[in-house]
Amino acid sequence: MNIGEKCVVAFHYKLTNSDGEQLDSSEGQDPLKYLHGASNIVPGLENELEGKKAGDTLNVEVQPDEGYGQVNPQLVQKVPHSAFEGASEIKAGMQFQAQGPDGQAQLITVIEVSGDEVTVDGNHPLAGQVLHFDVTIENVREASKEELEHGHAH
Repeated sequence: MNIGEKCVVAFHYKLTNSDGEQLDSSEGQDPLKYLHGASNIVPGLENELEGKKAGDTLNVEVQPDEGYGQVNPQLVQKVPHSAFEGASEIKAGMQFQAQGPDGQAQLITVIEVSGDEVTVDGNHPLAGQVLHFDVTIENVREASKEELEHGHAH
């Protein structure tokens, strides 16, 4: 079966950046499963998997616009230390979940702490990066009615 709309795909992957640094991998874990056509993975990778089948291996380069987007400078902001209620110590590199403008949960990363001001970045940590995926497709099957209703693989 070839990958197309309403298929559940299971694949192993290794994700690296342009310097060859490994960012993520499914090695030693179950393959990643997703519902094709439901925007469960970055668009650039999903597009390249279209039409492939179990056993296929491929190397995919995903540009930022088809990955996690470009870095949006408006998502880097200075906020008062008091905005972090309940956090006794705040350091650069810490991540918090905040409510985004659309009400969705948004991950923010602390960039700098200076006095009573904290500089945070709401961009995805991989925004602006070219992503390199090494993929091996393990399985392709038809999605169940429940998976289609829920919009993701089970």
